[in-house]
Amino acid sequence: MRYITTTLIMQLFFYSANCQITDTLNAYNIMNKAIDAIGGKEYLSGIITLYTDMKTEMDGREVHWIVKEMKPNKGSFQITYKNRIIYQSWFDGKKGYAIVNGEKKRRDEDFKDKKLKKNIFDELDYLDSSLWKIELLGDAQVDSISCYKIKATLSTGLTKLLYYNKRNYLLIKDEKIIKSEPGRFTTFIFPSYSKYGQLIYFRKLKYGDEEPNLKGEIVELLTNEKVNDKDFK
Repeated sequence: MRYITTTLIMQLFFYSANCQITDTLNAYNIMNKAIDAIGGKEYLSGIITLYTDMKTEMDGREVHWIVKEMKPNKGSFQITYKNRIIYQSWFDGKKGYAIVNGEKKRRDEDFKDKKLKKNIFDELDYLDSSLWKIELLGDAQVDSISCYKIKATLSTGLTKLLYYNKRNYLLIKDEKIIKSEPGRFTTFIFPSYSKYGQLIYFRKLKYGDEEPNLKGEIVELLTNEKVNDKDFK
C-alpha cells in the first residue's frame, strides 16, 4: 500500500511539473524573455527617442534610410542619397504626411496602425492585451535556426507572424500578412544583432524572403539623441 501511495504521489508530482512547464511556455512568457534579451522592460520603457541610420543599395546606388521615432507613436522615414533627401514621410502622432513631387500631402491611411502604438519597441506593445492578441503557434526553422513562432493580431486586424530564436530569444523574422493578397507577406529577416550601449538591436536586415532581396546595415543608432518634435512637422 505504501509503495502504491508513493508511486501515485510521484506520478502526480511529475504530471504537475510537466503541466507547469507547459503552462509557462506561452507567447507572453516568450515575449517577456525577448524583452529581457534586448535590454529589459525598465530600460526599453525609458527610451523616449530612437534614431537609426541604415545604408542599403537601390538601383545600384548606396542610399541611407533614416528612421526617427519618438514615444509613444511619432515617426519619420527618409531616404537620402549623397546627403540629399529623395523621399520623406512622417506621422505626427495623429496625422500622416509625405512629400510628393515637392508638395506635402496627407497620408493617414499609411499610418492607421501607428495611431495605437504606446512604445517605440513593439515587444512592449505585444504584452498589452488591449492592443494585441498573441499566441504561440509552435516551433519553426528560419535559416536553420530553431525558433518559436508567435502569431500577433492587432485590434485593427493587422496580423503578424514573429519568429524568436529559441537560444537567445532575439527576433529572427517578422512577417506581416497582406490581406489583399492571400498567402503573401511583407517579410523582414534579422540575421545579426549588435550592442548599442545597453540596447541589443539588429545590425543587419533583409527585406523579402526570396533572392534578390533588399539588404540593409545600421551605421548609426542613438537612443534619446538627435530626435525632436520638429522632425514630425
